[in-house]
Amino acid sequence: MKASRISLLLGAAFLMATSAIGPGFLTQTTVFTQKLAASFGFVILMSILLDIGAQMNVWRIIAVSERRAQDVANLVLPGLGYLVALLVVLGGLAFNIGNVAGAGLGLNVLFGMSAETGALVSAIIAIGIFLVREAGKLMDRFAQLMGVVMIALTLYVAVTSSPPVGEAVIKTFVPDTIDVLAIVTLVGGTVGGYITFAGGHRLLDAGIKGVSSLPEVTKSSVSGIAIASVMRIILFLAALGIVAQGLQLDPSNPPASVFQLAAGQVGYKIFGVVMWAAAITSVIGSAYTSVSFIRTFHEKIDRFHNWIIVGFIAVSTLVFVLVGRPVKILVLVGALNGLILPLTLGVMLIAAYRKNIVGDYKHPLWMTIFGLIVTVTMAVMGVYTMVNELPKLFQ
Repeated sequence: MKASRISLLLGAAFLMATSAIGPGFLTQTTVFTQKLAASFGFVILMSILLDIGAQMNVWRIIAVSERRAQDVANLVLPGLGYLVALLVVLGGLAFNIGNVAGAGLGLNVLFGMSAETGALVSAIIAIGIFLVREAGKLMDRFAQLMGVVMIALTLYVAVTSSPPVGEAVIKTFVPDTIDVLAIVTLVGGTVGGYITFAGGHRLLDAGIKGVSSLPEVTKSSVSGIAIASVMRIILFLAALGIVAQGLQLDPSNPPASVFQLAAGQVGYKIFGVVMWAAAITSVIGSAYTSVSFIRTFHEKIDRFHNWIIVGFIAVSTLVFVLVGRPVKILVLVGALNGLILPLTLGVMLIAAYRKNIVGDYKHPLWMTIFGLIVTVTMAVMGVYTMVNELPKLFQ
């Protein structure tokens, strides 16, 4: 296999993984570790299995059909692709406001500048990537570099916090409690919304498609989950080391206090680097993937897609700088985001059996069953979230 092809497959995996590892990922992992202690290992294990079930299905159908998700959806049911694209773009824009805020916070920790100034600086860096001719390659390399930096620095903090690894391993398979909501939250945070399509659409753009590419596509899809999961496990162990010592985390910023309690001021600065890397890669992944959902709707959108990505990043940054984080919008879109994965995964599973979409390709039955379990689970929990979150907006 050519080195350039390996680089593309690895780039797609890292783009998906670093899109998943954002400010919310860091906070969720820390908060759930504080709540469930070593038993959170079981939640991570279950979420990894569900993540793989979702992602393998989605990436394979995108590769075999040689179409982006919105075009597959329009073939399954005319007009459905436009609805999917609308949900993804709205969700991506809202979450990008949070990602930009996280990048600003990271630079605030590192250099003492205001979060707003940090957000503007981060946005300029992200926009710069899409202004170069080889934007795709630069995006891949940047995602890989930031992913390695995050994992390496968090591993240092995990070792410093001296977690009870033996207990974590036992409780991963024999937990004290099983928190279903935590499992669904982690699945939504890893492959929900636009995230699972980030790498699939990237491979399509790079020309890696068709039945002959399936072994590579499958390996890349699992690699993406593996990279995100390694980061999740290391962060869990870092937080577990602190929780096991009976130390209290700061509720206003749980992940920062894990890093600080584990490694003092150095740890706090490391948190700044990890937060910035997590946020900036999520800004890039969200913008790229959200715009990829509307590229096929008009020739001009496709031709100027990099400029539309730049506009996407600029708008989310301006909203944060001028308005802050609009809590009600984020809550509403967060609830809607829970419905994107079951909708899109359900569409992909139907598409897998439509000859006009996949030709003579035969989708493995075990993969379909796996996908259906994820679809039903996430649909039930997505509706649950909508019912519980929407009333809060009107109180």
